[in-house]
Amino acid sequence: MTKEERLQMQREKLAHMRVREDQLRAEGYKYIAGVDEVGRGPLAGPVVTAAVVLPEDFDVLGIDDSKKLSEKKREELFDIIMERAVAVGIGMADEKTIDEINILQATKVAMRKAVEDCDAKLRKKMAEAGESGSIDYVLFDAMKIDEIEKPQESIIKGDANILAIAAASIVAKVTRDRMMVEYDDQYPGYAFAKNKGYGTKAHYEGLHAQGICPIHRRSFLKNL
Repeated sequence: MTKEERLQMQREKLAHMRVREDQLRAEGYKYIAGVDEVGRGPLAGPVVTAAVVLPEDFDVLGIDDSKKLSEKKREELFDIIMERAVAVGIGMADEKTIDEINILQATKVAMRKAVEDCDAKLRKKMAEAGESGSIDYVLFDAMKIDEIEKPQESIIKGDANILAIAAASIVAKVTRDRMMVEYDDQYPGYAFAKNKGYGTKAHYEGLHAQGICPIHRRSFLKNL
């Protein structure tokens, strides 16, 4: 594939991912948040969510489901998203919350926090500009949260088909990966910097040698 062919594919992908948001803007919705999570499957660390409101003219090529991107590409796009987004919110639920209420409910808690954080930052930004505005529609990746009293939509494979959700997946992934690298320094021996808390061979070897550390999800490790 030539460079031009690759660019053309990315342009077509971008156009496809903008469709739903453009439809909502045509219906009168101005601030549309895309929300996604990272970290439902690991044995350690928090589940991290992000809510992202992109400007209408956001035209960056290469945005996609974070799982489809290299670490280098995610880091590059993360910086662009953080710089150009109208607002970005982060939400988390730690291992204790996951153990107490289960991973699905903890993910919903974290998503609600991300939307609230994003909305607060958007309101502040608008107020500083002498305007008013808040999130008026939320697009979730395969999730609905009744506690969020805003119009919302659950989209299967939203991280691969909706621009704002894909951007949120990148922000959440980079945020969580950086946390797990820091945890590797704090709790060495589990290879957190490499496996990000997932159940790799090195991770299990660390568990058998050292036991469970404070950021492990005990409900995921009942057989140890």
